[in-house]
Amino acid sequence: MKIIVGLGNPGAKYAGTRHNVGFAVLDELAERHNIRIDTAKHKALIGKGIIDGEKVILAMPQTFMNLSGESVRAIMDFYKCTVEDLIVVYDDIDLDVGKLRIRQKGSAGGHNGMKNIIQHVGSQEFVRIRVGVGKKPDHMDLADYVLSRFGKEDLANIRESCGNACDAVETILADGTVAAMNKFN
Repeated sequence: MKIIVGLGNPGAKYAGTRHNVGFAVLDELAERHNIRIDTAKHKALIGKGIIDGEKVILAMPQTFMNLSGESVRAIMDFYKCTVEDLIVVYDDIDLDVGKLRIRQKGSAGGHNGMKNIIQHVGSQEFVRIRVGVGKKPDHMDLADYVLSRFGKEDLANIRESCGNACDAVETILADGTVAAMNKFN
């Protein structure tokens, strides 16, 4: 079983913001595979299903971004999964809008949600898909930027990158992480 976690903040106030790209990817993945993410469990909204023959848990932590690790740890413990079973999808301000980066392991890179997950799972050795949301303008505070919505000029690119991130998850499940890295990085 694989646990696919999309990071974001709960509530309508944050829907469509840069920080909620992980939720957007999971929404599209759920739609593609007829998985309902509607069970409140382990401080998350959870959906169970099958993608490319692999049992999956789709999870959207409801702890707010900076405490995402609490939910991820609870899910991993309940389903008796290890970091090898974990895929995390999240926003990255160091990548241009529409770009993806897939890695088999790595640091948090300054992302507080990832810092908290690494702290709670006790490892950096899990697959992550970073979705580019664009560099913060110099005049903006970082928190204000990641909680802002995409401008009209970026909407097509972000929609395409969310679709590509779904394709990347499917490739990881079917062919492995290296194949996804070769195709999408």
